[in-house]
Amino acid sequence: MRPKPTETPHAHVALPGTQIHRKPRKPRTSRHEIAAATGTVLVIAGLVASSGFVAQSADATQDSIAATTVLADSRGLQSDQLDVYVQRGETITRGSASAALSAAHVVIAASQSKVDAATLTSVVSSLASYAILPIERVESLTAEAKAETASVAAATAEVDRVAAEAAAAAAAEAAAIAAAQAAAEAARMQSLAGGNSVDGARATARSMAASQYGWGEDQFSCLDRLWQKESRWNYAAVNSSSGATGIPQALPGSKMASAGNDWATNATTQISWGLGYIKASSYGTPCAAWSHSQSVGWY
Repeated sequence: MRPKPTETPHAHVALPGTQIHRKPRKPRTSRHEIAAATGTVLVIAGLVASSGFVAQSADATQDSIAATTVLADSRGLQSDQLDVYVQRGETITRGSASAALSAAHVVIAASQSKVDAATLTSVVSSLASYAILPIERVESLTAEAKAETASVAAATAEVDRVAAEAAAAAAAEAAAIAAAQAAAEAARMQSLAGGNSVDGARATARSMAASQYGWGEDQFSCLDRLWQKESRWNYAAVNSSSGATGIPQALPGSKMASAGNDWATNATTQISWGLGYIKASSYGTPCAAWSHSQSVGWY
């Protein structure tokens, strides 16, 4: 027997006059090619960067999608893969719209009674339907909402800054006024304390007797002895028997209110009333009053 010819596995021997037809292989799609196509799709979908937002026109978007489809077909991507990428881009775009709405609402609330936010409010009203609006419209409204939000927020911050400065100035002015009043009151109390002393009261009486009534030292000498006997020139003196009060021993003490509401604590007010009382009475002068006091014990 003749040995069988050695056969080569999967080898095809062509008969004379015949051609061998091989089934063309489908081009393999590399990972790098898929990544490049994916990146192209994401750009066309109009993804938002953290610092801003770029809107494409409807025509440009359609042209880009068509070009991407051709590119994807040439690299072996299926249409369902493209749909996934487009849907992902739309999801991100609508999510950005939702975030823009939230920020706008915060700014609108803060701007009440401060700045005009009518334009921002109108844009927000339109963008509120972002879930059902065409994606190109969502992109446009989102960009406008972000721009208006930034503008209103800046205007509101400026109003707040001016108001804070005005409040600080008003507070400083009020503090200065309060400090001045406190200083004046302290000076008044110091003066009052000096005037309420025995020597201070005597000095006040001498001055008022001369300037207001023309009474010289002779009349003041009588006045000094009269009120020394009545109260020892003590503005807080009160007669335990009669209730007569103050340096001139007015009865009741409230009579001296005609000279000032501080009659109970101010020696000057008491002296003013006492001199007026002597002048208007039948005595007419301190010496006449002192003479009557020496005769009957009171004046």
